[in-house]
Order: sequence, then C-alpha cells, then structure tokens
Amino acid sequence: MSENTYINWELLNDVAIEKKIGAFLKKVRQQQGKTQQEVAKLADISRSTLSLLEAGESGNLKTLIKVLRVLQKLSTFKDFEYIEPFSPLALAEAQHPPIKRVRKKKTSKSSPKKSDW
Repeated sequence: MSENTYINWELLNDVAIEKKIGAFLKKVRQQQGKTQQEVAKLADISRSTLSLLEAGESGNLKTLIKVLRVLQKLSTFKDFEYIEPFSPLALAEAQHPPIKRVRKKKTSKSSPKKSDW
C-alpha cells in the first residue's frame, strides 16, 4: 500500500482507512488487468462483495485475505510479523559453546592407615 505521498495512518478514522484499503485493492486489480468478476471467482466471493470491499464500505478480514491472495499481495501483511528481539548476550552464547571445566582426579598417595582400635 505504498503511494507517492506520505499518509499519517494514525490520523485517519476507521472509515478513511477502509477507503484507502479498498482503493489499494482496486488499483492493484486494475494494474494486473483483472476484472472484478475474475478476482471474485478466484477468491470464492461474490462480485458485489468485492465491489463493496473496493469501495471501503464492507468486508471482513477473511475476505481481505482471500482477495490479497488472488492478487498475490499477501506480503502487504509483512509488517504484522513480530520478530522477537535478540539480545547480544544470547547471540554470544549461541556462537560459543559453554566451556567445560576439566578437573584432575584425586589420587591417593597411599592407602589410609587403619586404626589399632
């Protein structure tokens, strides 16, 4: 959903965001030379559902995923992937195996003396 102008998504209300998403879907579909009927059939939704989604008037997450899959734009969701931060300490531990201590076995010089008791 990249455009030449910067959009401050934080300032948009829900309706405006739905309209932007719909406009994105329509633009991508048209750039690929596909009709609403073709995309709707491949996404297993009705043409009117796609039309409403492109107008930003209706839709749900499952429908959006289906349409993005048909348009080969699921990568749009890449920002939703959470990557666990990696600490420098964990990196160092992963790169070097732990050091094992080597101890010499105790050897007795002579057997213990038995008591006369």
